[in-house]
Amino acid sequence: MALKRERLERLIARSTDIVVATERDGTVSYYNDGASRILGYAAEEVLGSYVARLYPSRSEAKRVMAAMRSPEHGGAGIVETFRTDFLSKAGEHIPVAISGTVLYTDDGREDGTIGFAKDLRELLHREELATLGEVAIGLSHEINNPLNVIVNQAELLERDVERLAGEQDVSVEIERLDAIRREIGRISEILEKLDEMVRTDSYETVNYIGPARMIDLRRRDSRERKRAPQLEGLRILVVDDDGGICRSLTEILEGDGCEVESASDGEEAIAKLEARSFDAVISDVVMPRMDGHELYLTIHRRWPGLPVLMMTAFHYDKDHIIKRSRMEGLTGVIFKKPVDPDRLRQVLTESVKSARER
Repeated sequence: MALKRERLERLIARSTDIVVATERDGTVSYYNDGASRILGYAAEEVLGSYVARLYPSRSEAKRVMAAMRSPEHGGAGIVETFRTDFLSKAGEHIPVAISGTVLYTDDGREDGTIGFAKDLRELLHREELATLGEVAIGLSHEINNPLNVIVNQAELLERDVERLAGEQDVSVEIERLDAIRREIGRISEILEKLDEMVRTDSYETVNYIGPARMIDLRRRDSRERKRAPQLEGLRILVVDDDGGICRSLTEILEGDGCEVESASDGEEAIAKLEARSFDAVISDVVMPRMDGHELYLTIHRRWPGLPVLMMTAFHYDKDHIIKRSRMEGLTGVIFKKPVDPDRLRQVLTESVKSARER
């Protein structure tokens, strides 16, 4: 059933988009409620005035008019989603996409124009957030992996300093290492805040994937960092496509008396698990060929009871690897890189003990 003219006019008047029509001389002859809401002008302020007042400049208004008469933007007398800006009553530049047409009389003379303009602010804002999100995720990963290596190397360096110093006072050296850890912590906090801004479009702090525990770098009293005898003899498999992280974690755990092997992805990890038994697996989340979720499922199926701990350089679980693993029964702590070595020791001890008691 064809729409009656009255009903069509009511629909256009109530449209949430900007609808503006002009006479042949460029004066505004129609201005709908959507235009009033978005641009801030009441109809009586605009009707009868030159349409250029709705644009940032007269030259921009002429550019749109020329495009409407050019065959390059949808055909002669037509524009389709043509990008321009309107200027609100408050002076705000509002990005819009105009679709419009030149109106003609029965004898073919121009009689005016009508245009429908879509406010693009929300769409552009979402696109900017999506781009920022991609940058933030990549930045987190690329920075947190080397930060993890730095933290681990600082741990090893402190151990060497204390060993070489013997009875000598090394408090100054230890404080310098603590200063390094503090600054690494600040970098990690900045990356996390950036991620929160992207995901929530605000500056508020939110939890990471519901109840999941994420381990942040924390300042620790160096006098409390001692070798963990309960780790002596444990066989640990470290899985990460970043060689630096594999090496540094291996050094730390070997310093605690663990037997450590490493793998660069899930497939290599499975091969090593088939070759010998391990007491625990520490795996990265995002890896080529087989990610942490697939690795966890395989271990859960073939070696039930073997503790699996995960670590990630991402603040945002874009592919829901952690979430999916938790739904399949993963209970281990999720470590956020850079991993706190003391916390890693504690969780490893608790996980292996729990597995042996089952």
